[in-house]
Amino acid sequence: MSLPTDHPLPPGSDQDPQVLARRLGEACLTAGCFVTTAESCTGGGVAEAITAIAGSSGYFASGYVTYANAAKQRMLGVSEQTLSAHGAVSAATVREMVAGACRDSGAELGVAISGVAGPGGGSAEKPVGTVWFAWGDAEAQRVACFRLPGGRAAVRAQAVAIALAGLLESLVAEA
Repeated sequence: MSLPTDHPLPPGSDQDPQVLARRLGEACLTAGCFVTTAESCTGGGVAEAITAIAGSSGYFASGYVTYANAAKQRMLGVSEQTLSAHGAVSAATVREMVAGACRDSGAELGVAISGVAGPGGGSAEKPVGTVWFAWGDAEAQRVACFRLPGGRAAVRAQAVAIALAGLLESLVAEA
């Protein structure tokens, strides 16, 4: 599923990572579930936002920063075949990332992010700002791709907010 847009979060939704992380924490505590993160282009930004909230140890299992493909394989079990066939910035890769993070951590819900934050590294097929997300668990995931505007810092900040909003959406859908 590809959703190129300049406004990746629904109109009226809060894009402040602190607000989203606080709401996520409340939802996790209510649902009694733990979350995990598997991050590439965000470099741990989602985990940082979650753990900035006091009491996050009650719902945050662990975070994986797997910037290199070898780390994706070693830490999360992403297959070499997936990376060769689809690349690191793909639906297939983020699906395997979130499944591996949930399996390894024991978390009931996770998010995976892999993208091209820039300024270099883009291609005609995957320009700078292309970011794939997967939310789910070891068995089932939903994916989305966004084309995020702006420079490196803007792409990363938007990706953190989208990741948190997607975790919240997943918890609300399960409730």
